[in-house]
Amino acid sequence: MPGSGRGEQMTGAQAVLRSLEALGVSDVFGLPGGAVLPLYDTIMDAEKIRHILVRHEQGGGHAAEGYAAASGEVGVCIATSGPGATNLVTAIADAYMDSVPLLAITGQVFSHLMGTDAFQEADIVGITMPITKHSFLVTTAAEVPAAIAAAYHLASTGRPGPVLVDITKDAQEGLLDFVWDPQVDLAGYRPITKANSKQIQAAADLIAAAERPVFYVGGGVGRAGASAELIQLAELVGAPVVTTLMARGVFPDSHPQHLGMPGMHGTVPAVLALQEADLLITLGARFDDRVTGKAALFAPEAKVIHADIDPAEIGKIRAADVPIVGDAAEVIADLTAAVSSAKMSQTFADQGPWWARLHELQEKFPLGYQETSDGLLSPQHVIQRIGELTGPEGVFAAGVGQHQMWAAQFIKYERPNSWLNSGGAGTMGYSVPAAMGAKVAEPERVVWAIDGDGCFQMTNQELATCVVNNIPIKVAVINNSSLGMVRQWQTLIYDGRYSNTELNTGHGSPRVPDFVKLGEAYGCLAIRVEREDQVDEAIKLALETNDRPVVIDFVVSADAMVWPMVRQGTSNSDIQYALDHAPEWEGE
Repeated sequence: MPGSGRGEQMTGAQAVLRSLEALGVSDVFGLPGGAVLPLYDTIMDAEKIRHILVRHEQGGGHAAEGYAAASGEVGVCIATSGPGATNLVTAIADAYMDSVPLLAITGQVFSHLMGTDAFQEADIVGITMPITKHSFLVTTAAEVPAAIAAAYHLASTGRPGPVLVDITKDAQEGLLDFVWDPQVDLAGYRPITKANSKQIQAAADLIAAAERPVFYVGGGVGRAGASAELIQLAELVGAPVVTTLMARGVFPDSHPQHLGMPGMHGTVPAVLALQEADLLITLGARFDDRVTGKAALFAPEAKVIHADIDPAEIGKIRAADVPIVGDAAEVIADLTAAVSSAKMSQTFADQGPWWARLHELQEKFPLGYQETSDGLLSPQHVIQRIGELTGPEGVFAAGVGQHQMWAAQFIKYERPNSWLNSGGAGTMGYSVPAAMGAKVAEPERVVWAIDGDGCFQMTNQELATCVVNNIPIKVAVINNSSLGMVRQWQTLIYDGRYSNTELNTGHGSPRVPDFVKLGEAYGCLAIRVEREDQVDEAIKLALETNDRPVVIDFVVSADAMVWPMVRQGTSNSDIQYALDHAPEWEGE
């Protein structure tokens, strides 16, 4: 109902739903409670919006994240006041760290009860202020349409991120004349999308002069939908490309210029390329500590071009010789034009010796893994086969830990939005609900949750949501009976003192819980795989089963480690390729 003037009279709760419909929202994830009951009563009559009842609000938040990350659209979740709202905090923080467009709508107690420690009252606006782009408190029905429109705009523009709208119960019950005017004008909010032309030219000049340039590509390129533009620019420049954990798939793994993932568990060629570069062409990346190692020792000889939609990221960790504020798609397109022009008027430096060095590193340090010595499955082999048998059109959502790194390393990503994970926050429990959300957004794609046995036990209740709502995801539990990444650090740094990282140390069954029985209890097809000759058969059965979720319990070796590895707080030049290929490590 565009325009202004007197509109249709309705409740604030109805206005929430009408606003979401006007914004094109088709799916929401939520869990009702007292303070949000007026909205849920309205949802019962919704025709254009599908509500998916989750089993835990954190699962609803991660599902909305997975929906957003797989589709590029804003993910929406709903929770009640108090503990319902605080259960969303982890997902909101996760979305904030990884720039995920998320709209979280929470109920709040009656406005006259606020500040009295009323039943299920929590100051969720105050709680989430540091982890949202903005948090709105709505206390009257008349404020609802503008708040929802502004929140959606904030979440989806500039640097994407989470926005919270907290609506009191009396605002939901109150009446308003609904007028939809999606024109949002927020004081002080003016995201810069078009880059300064002088900075673009300065960047092109640095690129022309560089003998050892590297494209350092972060998740911002994916959020901007700029994969095609990146490929065009990279091929024009001819420089190597590294894609961070958040950018996997933004540049195809099969491309000859791709060196892999940099950082703590990156490939040796990717890590050392950054260390030895004379120019970093940094696009939508933020010099995260997991990429840089000790920041003062990172890429010591490199000049830096740093392009980002968020001016606060530029110069935060590393000073930029050419800072560029703008949308990645527009910046990359402008750079391509400037470099094309420069090629007609000046001679570019020879990258031949640089590529010779990089090819030497690729030949000497290929990505691989050692076979297990205890007869149990190799987790790297399992994950690699999941990727190979599924193919690049699949979506892969990982939890956090060793399995996350192996999934980033051993699955080949050829397209953006095919790899979902919790990068900045490192949230255990992300995988299953995120895969669920991705499957709702992309129902025709195969969606895998690659999880560890530790992560899986945090949010596996969403399997019930998947079964009831016919969301047939595939779950691969990489089961090493331990918190594997923490255990790896204890092996390497704490002399094998495994303090509280072994999950099955009680006097009962060695399988606590039995994931096959658990999966079957939820109504899933559940399989256990303990031998290598069972791996492909189980994956193929999962791929053929689309009438319900599938859970595969892959029993893998607890001794398997993620290599390469750069110890936290050290130089990336000290990368450890395997247990016997690195400087001696001392305890903390």
